[in-house]
Amino acid sequence: MGPWRVYPAVAAGAFRRYATYRVATAAGVFTNTVFGLILVYTYLALWEARPGLGGYDQAQAVTYVWLGQALFAMLAVQGGGCEVELMERIRTGDIAVDLYRPVDLQLWWLANDVGRAVFQLLGRGVIPFVFGALVFPSALPDRPAVWAAFLLALLLALVVSFAIRFLFALSAFWLLDGQGVAQALMVTGLFCSGMTLPLNAFPGSLGEVVQALPWAAQLQVPADVLMGETAPLAAFAFQAVWAVALLAAGRLLQSAATRRVVVQGG
Repeated sequence: MGPWRVYPAVAAGAFRRYATYRVATAAGVFTNTVFGLILVYTYLALWEARPGLGGYDQAQAVTYVWLGQALFAMLAVQGGGCEVELMERIRTGDIAVDLYRPVDLQLWWLANDVGRAVFQLLGRGVIPFVFGALVFPSALPDRPAVWAAFLLALLLALVVSFAIRFLFALSAFWLLDGQGVAQALMVTGLFCSGMTLPLNAFPGSLGEVVQALPWAAQLQVPADVLMGETAPLAAFAFQAVWAVALLAAGRLLQSAATRRVVVQGG
């Protein structure tokens, strides 16, 4: 099998692996829907008190909530993607097997994460999003071109998300235990991605800072593309710059980490 046929096979294998957890997927759909309802009514009260907060009306705020619930597991905003397995393999020394494979380590894990993300979007994200669009007023576009731009923004968001988590996971080469890193990833992901509150609603300089960070490329940018609040080309450029920069940083850190690998226990 040629190297460029390996990565689609890895992605397909990851999709099938996550598809076996049907009960967990159903529980995830229920959880995302319940949290979506809680956030929607919170947002409605907030936008009732502060109309036009962040440049959104109430319908846009509601749409933002359900989009966040749809993408929560796909983008592993709180962690729980391929980085968990990667850190564990580094801790146990199984990473040595990965390094012996005649494939690129970063691309291997990217393909793995793509397969996971596609399943999480289809299996766990679509139902809460459709439920929210049917039950609450929404600001969804009716032009196919906007949906096409949104899908491209979503793909770039996934690459940025992976690149961030890959960098965090590589720290296990030096820290050995990834628990603290996983907690830091969870906190920064929830706060800086806009999952808790749209980044454009953050006040003053704080809002400017968080919107310039790579986490903004995960939820805020795709949401603004979908609702017509930003120019797609500018959004793509922002996401692509962060994707390239973070992937390059990951490759440099990977090179430094794997220059000399000490397998745990020997």
